[in-house]
Amino acid sequence: MPNVTRPHAFIVATLVVLALPAAALPAAALPAAALPAAALPVSTAPATSASDAPDLQNLPEVPLQARADDDFYTPPTPLPDGANGEIVRWREEPRQLSARSYLLMYHSTNATGQDMPVTGRVLVPSTPWRGEGARPIVSVASGTRGVGDTCAPSRWLDYERPLIEPMLLAGWAVVVTDYEGLGTPGMHTYVVGQSEGRAVIDMVRAATNLSATGLEAGGKVAFSGYSQGGGGAMWAGELQPEYAPELDLVGIAAGGVPADLTEVAEGLDGKVGFGFLLLAAYGMDAAYPELDLETYLNERGREIYEREQDDCVDTTLTHAFQNIGMFTTTNPLHSPQWQARLDENRLGANPPDVPIRLFHGSLDEIVAPGQARALRNEYCAAGADVQWEWHLGEHVSTFVTGAPGVIAFLDRRFRERPFLGHC
Repeated sequence: MPNVTRPHAFIVATLVVLALPAAALPAAALPAAALPAAALPVSTAPATSASDAPDLQNLPEVPLQARADDDFYTPPTPLPDGANGEIVRWREEPRQLSARSYLLMYHSTNATGQDMPVTGRVLVPSTPWRGEGARPIVSVASGTRGVGDTCAPSRWLDYERPLIEPMLLAGWAVVVTDYEGLGTPGMHTYVVGQSEGRAVIDMVRAATNLSATGLEAGGKVAFSGYSQGGGGAMWAGELQPEYAPELDLVGIAAGGVPADLTEVAEGLDGKVGFGFLLLAAYGMDAAYPELDLETYLNERGREIYEREQDDCVDTTLTHAFQNIGMFTTTNPLHSPQWQARLDENRLGANPPDVPIRLFHGSLDEIVAPGQARALRNEYCAAGADVQWEWHLGEHVSTFVTGAPGVIAFLDRRFRERPFLGHC
């Protein structure tokens, strides 16, 4: 690895402290509320979906520490038929933060249009909703956790807890998807918006299909996320009018958005965040098997690819300042097949018709600021209602400084307050 300058060393240290998921920490270091309870059987109560959930056998007891082999995350074989958002299985877990907590497996649709099982968590606060109508739901698209099953957001809320807790205290329900292949079998389709957006949407449907949550279909819904989650939230917004027109979507808050994966990749090559580029390559290959990533890899690349199948986000730190040429014989970014799929996952073609709050760090070293500004301009040119805010900071600090604005924006959307756009 090249010598690390003092500014770069600071960035790496910040990423270690703030971006390392709790899944990488020993159980003893975690709050008790983050740990699943022992001896909780899987509930087989019917869900209020288009058709009743299938009969399910009881699963083994859940230990007091997260395990990669928790049977809840293994879908039944064959996967029963079900509409998007229909429950496959669920169980109630110990309270998390200030809310009742439910772990779900539900149906969604992947990037190539196939039915897939996805897991996620529903948090229903004890704080009442004091606004009009049913309790609102925020579908939080998680930021980068990695690609290993033990990194799934439903196992640990970790670094996004400080953003989620104010939502619960406001009386909003929060739902958090694990996305495709994160928890469930198969490689996680990291930053593949065509898959992530649908998982974010169907998490809302699943939460309202489960009568135990007490959440009603037809209430106000918002999407929110940062970094990978910013992309997931915006993809949910672009897909929603056609994919889920029944949702009363009232707003989208997204920061650090990787809108143009090609430009983001070029900005990561040889830089501190190169490890995220590797995760994105794994994710694209998982979503579109015809891309055949391994045919582009040299011996070192194949060894890394095999070794990192189950890694969490902290593995990205080991690749700081590396470059594509160190792992490939041919750069897949120059392949027409890869470019076609990357273009399919470029945001901007279908601007949402609800108010949008976008924000980005002016010094972001992970997700190129220029392509995020281009997305803002593209939405504005199409007539979308957009708030835009620059933050003087890099990637991680902008997540922190942007959080209060997200809460304020969502509160105004749920209470139908006037929206001031910046286009």
